[in-house]
Amino acid sequence: MRRWMAFVLAAVLTGGLTACAGTPADPDEAQESIQVIAMDTVMIISAYGEKSTHTVYMAEDEIRRLEGLLSRTEPDSQVSALNHADEQPTAVDGEVSRLLNAAALYSEVTGGTFDISIAPVVSAWGFTEAENRVPSQAELDGLLTHVGMEHVHAESPDAVWLDQGTQVDLGGIAKGYLADRIAMLLRENDIPRATISLGGNVLAWGDRPDGTPWRIGVQDPKRPDDAEGFAGLLQLEDAYAVTSGGYQRYFEQDGKAYHHIIDPATGYPADSGLISVTVVADCDREASDGLPGTGTMCDALSTALFVMGEEKALDFWRNSGYDFDMVLVTADDRVVVTAGIAEQFTPDEAGGYAYEMVS
Repeated sequence: MRRWMAFVLAAVLTGGLTACAGTPADPDEAQESIQVIAMDTVMIISAYGEKSTHTVYMAEDEIRRLEGLLSRTEPDSQVSALNHADEQPTAVDGEVSRLLNAAALYSEVTGGTFDISIAPVVSAWGFTEAENRVPSQAELDGLLTHVGMEHVHAESPDAVWLDQGTQVDLGGIAKGYLADRIAMLLRENDIPRATISLGGNVLAWGDRPDGTPWRIGVQDPKRPDDAEGFAGLLQLEDAYAVTSGGYQRYFEQDGKAYHHIIDPATGYPADSGLISVTVVADCDREASDGLPGTGTMCDALSTALFVMGEEKALDFWRNSGYDFDMVLVTADDRVVVTAGIAEQFTPDEAGGYAYEMVS
């Protein structure tokens, strides 16, 4: 059984396939692949099948639409309007409302380790600004009084308002939701197989043209700039995988590194003993509503579990009732793989990690 996980796409795409002149291409082998830069990341959309070209460009349109709707830094987005409404109710469409509800749920079930209202604290560290800096304790203490989903209010299903000083950022689930939406397009266009890489979010749709699972590399956090530096490889079909890691965005000041995953309890970068969390879960090929689904949940959980740390993350995996699996990379050079994906995971001994399977 596959479950939630976070990971980096590696070596999953085959070369483009073409037919001999005058011979129609096999629709199951027709491939289209495009690269899109959006949501502060490089995205690669590759699809097979007769409608592959049509589908990947529909996916690009969906990427642009959601970026314009959900981006905190886009002045015309609904999230931006909400953040600058000065405690006044702001009209939001059903899509934004459902994402806000999903964010509230994940905040509740994770004990607040996932919290979209951490936005002003993230800004104070400069992760959404032109320059990074280390804010003072007094500044963080003041900002933390405005953090918490109790400061986000639903006036009605289509109107939301925020307490003074509170702002939200849906970036922690936006790419996961985008993956859910692209999965819907793949279903609607009868795409037999595809790989979707949205930064640290990956969707492995179907299998490879040779009938084997897609090979997904879990990035080695100690070798982030090495394209072949992996903690291990996963073999996946019809699964989402999302990675959160402190190595992805960080800065250094006075010899100390500060990463972008902020603990809502302290206002500081999470110091949990984890340096990477990969969450994996099944993708339902039959679903069709495009609502927040397992891709969205993987996105939220990868952040929350990183903040929790190993012991609490494993407790959550065992007891929460959510169906997912994990690959945890720890600061003391261990890779911990949960039982549901252990047979699909191949360690990379070059990383020098000790490997553990937990059940």
